[in-house]
Amino acid sequence: MKDTIFIVGARENNLKNISLSIPKYKLVVLTGPSGSGKSTLAMDTLQRECQRQYLDSMGLTSDSIRKPKVESIEGLSPSISVGQHITNRNPRSTVGTVTDIYTFVRFIFARLGERICPSCSGSIPPSFEPAGLLADEDEGMDHKTVHCPHCGDELEKLGMSHLSFNKPEGACEACSGLGHVASINEAAVFNSELSLRGGGVASLNGVHRDIQMRILVAAGKHYGFDFDLDLPLKDYSEVQRDILYYGVESEAFKRHYPNVKPVQGTKFEGVIPGLWRRYKEKEGESAGQEKEGGFFHEQQCPECRGALLKKEVRLVRVADASITDVSEWSLGEVFEWAQGLQATLPAEGQHLLEPILHDMPTRLQRIIDVGLGYLSMNRQTVTLSGGEAQRLRLASLLGSGLTGVLYILDEPTTGLHPRDTVGLIRVLQQLRDLGNTVLVIEHDIEMMRAADHIIDIGPGAGLHGGTVVGEGSVEDLMASELSVTGAYLREESLPTVKRTRRKGNGKSITIREAHARNIDIPSVSFPLGRLVSVTGVSGSGKSTLVFDILAQGNSKEKAPIGCKEITGLEHVGNIVIFDQSPMGRVQRSNVATYTDVFTQIRTLYAGLPEAKARKLTTKHFSFNTPGGRCETCQGLGVLSVDMNFLPDLEVKCHDCKGRRFTDEVLQVQYKGYSISDILNMSIQESLLILMTEAKMAGIIEMLCEVGLGYLQWGQSVKTLSGGEGQRIRLAKELSKPSKNHTLYLLDEPTTGLHPTDILRLQVLLDKLVDTGNTVVVVEHSLELIRESDWVIDIGPEGGAAGGKLAAEGTPEQVAEVAASYTGMFLKRILAEGL
Repeated sequence: MKDTIFIVGARENNLKNISLSIPKYKLVVLTGPSGSGKSTLAMDTLQRECQRQYLDSMGLTSDSIRKPKVESIEGLSPSISVGQHITNRNPRSTVGTVTDIYTFVRFIFARLGERICPSCSGSIPPSFEPAGLLADEDEGMDHKTVHCPHCGDELEKLGMSHLSFNKPEGACEACSGLGHVASINEAAVFNSELSLRGGGVASLNGVHRDIQMRILVAAGKHYGFDFDLDLPLKDYSEVQRDILYYGVESEAFKRHYPNVKPVQGTKFEGVIPGLWRRYKEKEGESAGQEKEGGFFHEQQCPECRGALLKKEVRLVRVADASITDVSEWSLGEVFEWAQGLQATLPAEGQHLLEPILHDMPTRLQRIIDVGLGYLSMNRQTVTLSGGEAQRLRLASLLGSGLTGVLYILDEPTTGLHPRDTVGLIRVLQQLRDLGNTVLVIEHDIEMMRAADHIIDIGPGAGLHGGTVVGEGSVEDLMASELSVTGAYLREESLPTVKRTRRKGNGKSITIREAHARNIDIPSVSFPLGRLVSVTGVSGSGKSTLVFDILAQGNSKEKAPIGCKEITGLEHVGNIVIFDQSPMGRVQRSNVATYTDVFTQIRTLYAGLPEAKARKLTTKHFSFNTPGGRCETCQGLGVLSVDMNFLPDLEVKCHDCKGRRFTDEVLQVQYKGYSISDILNMSIQESLLILMTEAKMAGIIEMLCEVGLGYLQWGQSVKTLSGGEGQRIRLAKELSKPSKNHTLYLLDEPTTGLHPTDILRLQVLLDKLVDTGNTVVVVEHSLELIRESDWVIDIGPEGGAAGGKLAAEGTPEQVAEVAASYTGMFLKRILAEGL
């Protein structure tokens, strides 16, 4: 039993009382159509029970973690889940800091760096003193000095803290190590033509403005002047202007009343100090809200030009490179530089490399293995995609040395070129070989081939899923009559038919002399009236070409950015972009409201005889406004409980029992269902009930066609993945008939899709093209690339070694280009079918 996890009677969400065994210390793949119940089994059942039992064993109360709906789970291990949600939003966090590679590099520069004397500009060689362990960092380094051999000037010895942009010793003084400086855009904050009550201060609004206005009036009385809230800002006296702009604690205001001290209720902070406080307190995440409002001008630091460090630190060199140079290189280049260090150092300095000689190259090699060798150390973690962040964490986990752990990974191949999948599989196998169990939710065929054991959940999504339809190896699945994945693999193994490629309308959009980030392409054309795939390894420049250069055809600016010119845009009516950006963080926004279906549902219910008899309007059927909603939870159905140092816990509202509305509203029923019942239904279930309502039926059918029938109407958009959000936007767009030629730009639309769902998506994209539009997809899925009419391959590598046009043409033509990695894999899939 110790080598197996036994799950008995799992009934969470759509799981149909399933029982199964998962072998431990193996690489196990959990697959099945989107929405079949894979994540419910892995995350909501297995992971949650692991956490609950672990807390129990430590004597900690586990009331905060609800027991999943399962009879029993035996043979559990402590678990770590590696999802695709980026939790670290600190702007100071970089790839170098989260992987500790930057710590190694600081150690090298602190011990082996050649300095420049600020007095005589002479070179000061390293002292090659015996080094302590890396973990000791700078103990005992305080106030040590060195002398310039040329002019004898005494200088402070550089320690590791001097090479950190997160410490005052090393951070650029102008930008505090952030690389950019901000200033307040007063024109965006203040409108001198308006009064304070009339919206003269853009950063004050709603309840916050009302409170601030009361404090201002009280402050005016305290200091002996009237503060007229209806007076335009341009007519303010100097005193009124100084208190509004700078606050009662500022020198600008104190000079008017040097002997009067503020009292409680009159301490108006000032609009400008308030903006700065919020900007600094929430430097990363919600400063973004201030920036979005245009309240701040942000520009590169004029002192360090984005290098984050003080000048004297930037001048230190090792092996003819500064720490700024190394930070800007790709991790692949850093790996080569680190390996070549021994050859460039004199014999007396070799011993200093011992603390890092093994660890640093090993760590770098793991990151390269998971396909992230193109990232640079100075890349902010907030700019990473979900897949990149997940693989970076995975590479770090290998170095932890933990054994006997259950690792649960959510689609780690997201955003990964087939070439790099091999390296990722190797990393997962290393994690397994350390003595861990690796459970991967995955759709990738190569990952399935490499698995020791596969569990297929299906046969469909939502209500039609939740059962185990196949177990064993790839061959076992292919032999299973019930397995959806097996059926797909059987079809793919049959001889392929000759495909006909659309010729398009003969027109094209051409980008000339593209130079942005790593892109360097003299000319590339996107044929119109076709399905075009833009391919290449991770970091090759695909997204830059499509979303930073081509997409700007949407803007009205005359001069294109990142290229000399874009021609042919006159043949396109409009450009629609579907990227992987989150759909929002507002808890109230759910699938029904986002797709506008909820407006139709409210109208339907308000028009029923029962509603009219009770004098209920569409307002009463909204959970966002008072009237018919439950006021205890304000229509959310859940209450948030503050758990102090643990994440907030959501519990079902005790008044409405999670139904969101008052009893009176819930008594109005359509075909036996209340409005709350509809919100708790999946899109697929609701189709049978709402199919007679023409306005709604179209969008509901379209959502089912894009493979989202398993989503619940009341599900918060915060819980949706980037791929799900993108497909919802796609369904909305498809349900509106296009009036003119539209250029659709999609960012990896197959993210999170089972191969069978990719076929359904393919049909939809074909529909768009066949009705006279052009679809351009940035894509890694060979299944979708194979069905494209035209392929533009960027490469050959990622980062600095990418950005070139590696190949272009039909999939068959690209398959014949020897220099193209995509061509290499296309050749195989076109010949074999898989």
